[in-house]
Amino acid sequence: MIPSSFPPKDEIARLTARMLLEIGAVHFNAETPYIYASGLPGPTYIDCRKLISFPRIRSTLMDFLAVTVMREAGFEAFDNIAGGETAGIPFAAFVAERMALPMTYVRKKPKGYGRNARIEGAMSEGQRVLLVEDLTTDGGSKLSFVDAIRETGATCGHTAVIFYYGIFPETEKTLGDHGVALHHLCTWWDVLAEARAQGAFDAGTLDTVEEFLRDPRAWQAART
Repeated sequence: MIPSSFPPKDEIARLTARMLLEIGAVHFNAETPYIYASGLPGPTYIDCRKLISFPRIRSTLMDFLAVTVMREAGFEAFDNIAGGETAGIPFAAFVAERMALPMTYVRKKPKGYGRNARIEGAMSEGQRVLLVEDLTTDGGSKLSFVDAIRETGATCGHTAVIFYYGIFPETEKTLGDHGVALHHLCTWWDVLAEARAQGAFDAGTLDTVEEFLRDPRAWQAART
C-alpha cells in the first residue's frame, strides 16, 4: 500500500528517534569510546540493522521513509529502488513494496565470477533510481553505489536513509557535488533530544555526547 498522509517532518524525526531508542539501536558510552570504520573514536554508535527484527517499528519507519521521499522528491520521481549491499537491501525491498516499484541491489564490488555484475535484479537505461541505505555518516560510501547505478545508463539523483549523522558539514556537499540529494528521517540531534526527554542515559553521558556532536573532529583529535 502506498502511504500518502503522515506526520510533519519534525514529528517523524522525533518518532524515529524514539523507536531507535526503544529497540536499543542507540549506544552512548562516554567512558570507552567506540572506534569507527575510519579508525577514529566517538561516544555514539547506531545499529539500524536491528530494525529488521521489529515488524511494527520497521513497518512504520518504512512508511515514513516512503512518504518522505515522495514529499521531497515527487510522487512519480522514480522507476526503480536500489539497496546498497548489505544493510540497504532489506530497506530497499520494503520501500519498493510500498511505492509499487521494481527493486534491485548494488554490490560493493563485482562478485568476481559469472557476469561479474555489481547490479543484481533488472535495471535498465534511462530508469530513475532511488538508492536506499540504512544510514549515512559523511556520504562518501554512497558515491560508489551511485556510480555503479549510473554505469547501467540509469540515473541516480537521490538517496534515502533512515538515519543521517547530521554532524559533518561536508556530507550534503559531497553528495550534492555528485548530483545526489539526501533524504532522511532523523539525526543524532533528534536522538539526543529524545534521549534527554526520556532520561534514557545519565546526564554526564548525554553532555559528553553533545560535546562530541557539536565538534566531532575536535573531540576526536583530543583523544587520538
